[in-house]
Amino acid sequence: MAHTDPDLAIAAAEAGAAVVRARYGGTLDRFDKGPGDFATAADLESEQAILDVLRGARPDDAVLGEESGHSGSRSAARTWLVDPLCGTLNYAARTPLAAVNVALRVDAEITAAAAADPLAGELFWVGNGRAHVRRDGVDEALVPAARSRLVDVDLDPPFPNAPVFDALRLLADPEFAARFRPRVLSTTLALAWVAAGRRAAYVTDRDVRDSVHFASGIALCQAAGCVVTGLRGQPLHTGVGGLLVAADAETHAALLALVDRQFRAAQEWTAVLP
Repeated sequence: MAHTDPDLAIAAAEAGAAVVRARYGGTLDRFDKGPGDFATAADLESEQAILDVLRGARPDDAVLGEESGHSGSRSAARTWLVDPLCGTLNYAARTPLAAVNVALRVDAEITAAAAADPLAGELFWVGNGRAHVRRDGVDEALVPAARSRLVDVDLDPPFPNAPVFDALRLLADPEFAARFRPRVLSTTLALAWVAAGRRAAYVTDRDVRDSVHFASGIALCQAAGCVVTGLRGQPLHTGVGGLLVAADAETHAALLALVDRQFRAAQEWTAVLP
């Protein structure tokens, strides 16, 4: 039985991961959620397995689920953020890049989090301000490193800062190409991989505040000692929003300069308009 909040986050993520793993490669019903967006039966079953664990152990806590929405008191100090299958399109296309994310927000702070990679058999977790990866029951501390030079860039809409900032222009920047190599993972496992030293950085223009998709990954990166800011280097959830995470300060500064170039160009263009 899970007693501490980190233990519970791990247990819940593992329950969801068991469903996702068992369902992988099979025929799945799809449920449309909007243009280009859908859930599968695996998403729904994974979320139910996670909720069963959370509600059984913490019945008074609120939950915000990707598929089921908000349950419990909206004024609750403790809210669990649940993404039962991050990378649904990958998963439905039998591409083994998906995560199961569970995070606990106490007031405004994420205090425990877990992100399971069901198909690789890894579980990334945060507790007591430390970040680890668990493989075959053994925990290992996460250590960021930029040596891969691989940068994951989120190309999924919406793009709140378009047309001022465009992730595709970032990838096309000659200075980006001279220093980094782009990747598009299309799941927030990319954040766990920055924390683990498998990626140098991650960039997204999306809204990450109170996000079931991003909460666990951000917590992992912060606990591992990555540089974690908004898109323009500002504190998270302020200004233009977005997310810029890097393994070290040098990598962060290099990417920030490339992002700022787009914003400055837009400002200069606006200044010369009649």
